[in-house]
Amino acid sequence: MFRLGLIGKTLSHSFSKMYFEEKFRRESIPGYSYELFELPDIQQITDFIRQHPDLIGFNVTIPYKQQIIPFLDELSEEAAEIGAVNTVLIKHIGNQIFTKGFNTDAEGFRQSLNDQKLPKKALVLGTGGAAAAVTYVLERQGCACTAVSRDAKRGLPYSALTPETVAAHKLIVNCTPLGTFPSINEKPDIPYEGISGEHFLYDLVYNPAETAFLKEGIRRGAEVRNGLAMLHAQAEAFWLLAVGC
Repeated sequence: MFRLGLIGKTLSHSFSKMYFEEKFRRESIPGYSYELFELPDIQQITDFIRQHPDLIGFNVTIPYKQQIIPFLDELSEEAAEIGAVNTVLIKHIGNQIFTKGFNTDAEGFRQSLNDQKLPKKALVLGTGGAAAAVTYVLERQGCACTAVSRDAKRGLPYSALTPETVAAHKLIVNCTPLGTFPSINEKPDIPYEGISGEHFLYDLVYNPAETAFLKEGIRRGAEVRNGLAMLHAQAEAFWLLAVGC
């Protein structure tokens, strides 16, 4: 049995296990399992890998996409450029364990846009690993990104956002966990009155399907999309890497 999985601090919201179990059943793929592994601290990652010798790869979610990098032996070129990892492959060579980090979030986000016509400017809410992948994709498609952060050293502070700023950025991507089940009433603190029918709001959160953030956009006539398609696309990219296709 080959084991795959997901690591993160809390994983009760995740659809990843359900997605892979359904994939294995639907496509009649024997010999694989996918499990959720909650890690209270990223410092436990080396012991965790040693304790699971049948684990050939795993996904990484909040808050470890950037924190895990120092513990890995190698990064793919794209993961190194993005500065975040959401996929780790493990190889056992003799008595040695070799780990390599990849970023399939970028490919997942890229595919989920479905040739969407992008505006010239975007607000990216959050400055974590997912935000880094989103910014990487958008800027390579000619969309200039402004990071918005609780930390003024990492981006534009939320308190500095005005309705005019929001109005001038026709794409807003929520890369924070705000609004994720069970905290479904939470949403980024932005001046939503600046949103119009010309806006496109994208929320990487997919559980619930319609977040409080997206509901604000819907009320104002904006186009909206959640992160489920991105989850599926990055999961397939992870699978192809894991099975060596």
